[in-house]
This record gives sequence, C-alpha cells and structure tokens, in this order.
Amino acid sequence: MKQLRRTLFVGGLALSLSAMSAALHAQDNLGNLEALIFEASHSEVTMTDDGVARIGWTRADVPVMVDGMRLDPPAGLGSWAAFKPVDGGVMVMGDTVVFEDEITAAMDAALANGLTVTALHNHFIFDDPPVYFMHIGGHGETAKLAAGVKAVWDAIKEVRAASPTPQRSFGGMTPDANGTIEALALSEILGTEPSIADGVVKYTFARQGRMHGVEIGGSMGLTTWAAFSGTNDLAAVDGDFIMTEDEVQPVLRALRERDIHIVALHNHMIGGEPMFYFLHYWGVGPAKELAAAIAAARNEQAETG
Repeated sequence: MKQLRRTLFVGGLALSLSAMSAALHAQDNLGNLEALIFEASHSEVTMTDDGVARIGWTRADVPVMVDGMRLDPPAGLGSWAAFKPVDGGVMVMGDTVVFEDEITAAMDAALANGLTVTALHNHFIFDDPPVYFMHIGGHGETAKLAAGVKAVWDAIKEVRAASPTPQRSFGGMTPDANGTIEALALSEILGTEPSIADGVVKYTFARQGRMHGVEIGGSMGLTTWAAFSGTNDLAAVDGDFIMTEDEVQPVLRALRERDIHIVALHNHMIGGEPMFYFLHYWGVGPAKELAAAIAAARNEQAETG
C-alpha cells in the first residue's frame, strides 16, 4: 500500500510538473510573440487574455466631421491588427482607416507584403473628408505579417506627409465625357458585344448561382461589367467584378498590376451558394489598355476556377 501511495504521489508530481512546464512554455511563446510583433511593427503590443496580440494606430492626423459634428478619433477612427498564434506562425486580422487618396497606396503595400485585402468600404455617411476602411488578413510568419501591417501604415503616412489634406482626385488627365469610343477593338479583347448608350460602351458577363436555394443569374445581379467612357486615346472604365472567395485576391492583384484602382470590396447578398463578393473599380488610360486589364482579371478568375 505504501508503495502504491508513493507511485501515485510521484505520478501526480510528474503530472503537475508537466502542466507547469506547458504553462511556462505557452507563456514564453506569448512573450516571444509580443517581442516579434513589437520589433517588426514598431508599435506597442497589447496582449489579451485569450493570447491575442494587438497593435493599433488612432487616426488623429486628419480632422473628420460626420453629419456636421466633429468626430473624435475614439469614436471610430482607429486602425488595428490582431495576431493569433496558429501552426506555422500567426493568423492576422485587421482594419485600417484610409482616406480616398490613401486607398491605392495602402492596398498595394498590403498585397506586396503577404497580406490579403478582405474588404474596402465606408463606415459613415455625410463624412468630410470621406473615410473608408480597408480590412486585411493573412496567415504566416509573425515578423513578416507584422512588418506587412507596418508597411501599410507607413504607406498611408507617406501620402499624408506629401499632402496633409486628403486629395479628392486620383490625379492625371480627365477623359472627355462627350467623346466617342470605337467598340470593335474592345470587343475583340473582351470577347463579347457591348451595349452602347449615351456614348458609354458597356460589357456585361453573367454568372450563375443560388440564393436561399433559388437558382439566379445575371438578371438578378450576378454580373461582372465594365463601362467605358471618353475617347479611344483617353478613356475611363468603371465597373464591378463578381467573385467567389478564392478569386478575390487574384482579381485584386491583376487589376492593381495594371493600375486599375479598387474603390470598394464587399458582398451584395446573403444566403448565396457559393458566397459571392463584389469589387468595384475605376481606371483611366487608353481604352484598349483598360480593356486588356479587365480581360486579364477575368482570365485570373478562369484559372482559379
């Protein structure tokens, strides 16, 4: 009996030491996580009770009015990123405040530094200047992703350093809205015929899906479309890409590589099968180059599918 008690006691002690070792190891890992993120992001790190490391940046550099009232930064002008340990590194999620002239620079920095862009939209209306929010995500090495978040925020700061007041234009030349575009060359690039009204040459590509179990298609809004205005030499293109989840990043990259600006990324419906996301865009340049950019993004969708 004494031998049995001794065995149980020793076993219990071993179990206790093992649990203590695991707890210390976990604590050490969280300490390493905090240190890695701080070193890579140069931002103060806050550790939560559930082991998530968070960094933040409050946008107090640009005064914002909403519906005629001053919006103080704590009321919703905070950028943040949260890092959760996973196998192989961390998962990061975050939200970044961007003014109109910061969106392209911030998105390019995110895509160039291992982050995904998961949404771009507004949180307010009647805001001056207009405020947008770019949501990001990613899985991978802690230091790399933390540095990626820093790169996004640094890109925004560079824009503001060059112009403390947010600009209301992409810059460059403005197409003539009264101009004429020859559709034939664009149709050859995009592989379909357009509709033409008031000088706007518009191409539409329908998809099929289901919503709440009901089959729907292009007539219910499941379309990619591109509308060209201006002239052959200097046109504007705007439109919408419908995408499944795995198509979002390839389409984003294809458009940005060809200097097409992303102006919104969100969903239009719930209960979809598959779940579709929608990307809105704007670009200016020679009409054929713009059409080639749209075609390239559609090709990325085809390859992903």
